[in-house]
Amino acid sequence: MQIAQLLWTRQADPVEIARRGDCRAPQLVLVFAAPAWLREAATWRELQQRFPTATIVAGSTAGEIYDARVVDDSLVATAVQFDKTTLRQATISLAEAGSSRRAGEALIEQLSSPGLAHVFVLSDGLKVNGSELVAGLRDRLPEGVGLSGGLCADGPRFEQTHVCVDRFDADARVVALGFYGKDLRTGLGSLGGWDSFGPERRVTRAVGNVVYELDGKPALDLYEQYLGEHATGLPASGLLFPLMVRADRNQDGIVRTILAVDGIARSLTFAGDVPTGHFARLMRANFDRLVEGAAGAAHNCRETLAGQDPELAILISCVGRKLVLKQRIEEEVEAVQRVLGASPVLAGFYSYGEISPFASAARCELHNQTMTITTFSEH
Repeated sequence: MQIAQLLWTRQADPVEIARRGDCRAPQLVLVFAAPAWLREAATWRELQQRFPTATIVAGSTAGEIYDARVVDDSLVATAVQFDKTTLRQATISLAEAGSSRRAGEALIEQLSSPGLAHVFVLSDGLKVNGSELVAGLRDRLPEGVGLSGGLCADGPRFEQTHVCVDRFDADARVVALGFYGKDLRTGLGSLGGWDSFGPERRVTRAVGNVVYELDGKPALDLYEQYLGEHATGLPASGLLFPLMVRADRNQDGIVRTILAVDGIARSLTFAGDVPTGHFARLMRANFDRLVEGAAGAAHNCRETLAGQDPELAILISCVGRKLVLKQRIEEEVEAVQRVLGASPVLAGFYSYGEISPFASAARCELHNQTMTITTFSEH
């Protein structure tokens, strides 16, 4: 696997920031960028001139990751030339699909063929029901095939996200990359690091990812009560106080992030489903545990590689973690790098949701507020 990574900023011309081997004919270029970059025609002209034979898959972000750095308002392009692996891409409009679940099913139906080893997904981050998307992907995924990815972002604005293939596209889309070949090795890991507080409550009325009542009381009222002065900043401030959801008190929970609030209905819209009858509890940040969670995700990746060093690592971390860690944000990326070592090229972004199992053998889920890592190498 040969890799070249370039950085665009508003202050300087593009600069190469990482190289692995002689990447002259990449099949794939992964672009993670602030939304404004993807809306500019000049961006696509330059990318196509530099990488004329590659599939260019781009997603908007709430911050870009490379090496052990976290930057904003930039564009990071990671060109990958596989030696033994082939790939295909499938894309679908959420409006055309009719539902998020159907979008996931249709993407896997397009990609399913002998040799499929892994599927990596980038989705619109606001007009999708992430839980339903993952359910559709998972239901059609052949046994033994890995799945990971994330929901694209728009900084802390929550206005419009972009997923593009080879050109700018304003539609709400999902793109899936299929990787084929017996020589591809992938590692997967996803962990959080948030602390719970307040009583656990039952979800007494919810429809999909919209929660209307907790313990028979309006959901927004309870959130405002616990958030205090932070309530005026909803929905953005809700990133600092996600919700842990579980079917019963003997299960591990899945964390959900607020995407929107409805002051009239007094409801909360989350990035994934919060079913009626489940239990829910507020979470808040623990700085050290967030960094430890990132390192734990990296350890989960390494465990699946049987001693082989990864060559490429894609890091997708939640925008809520970035808002909490602030000037300490690079600590979680540094923690990942310490575990994975100097070998892999690191690329990634801050998201509105993460798609991954906790570890390779677990079931894939939509997560919020986690650091999710996908590593690639060729045997």
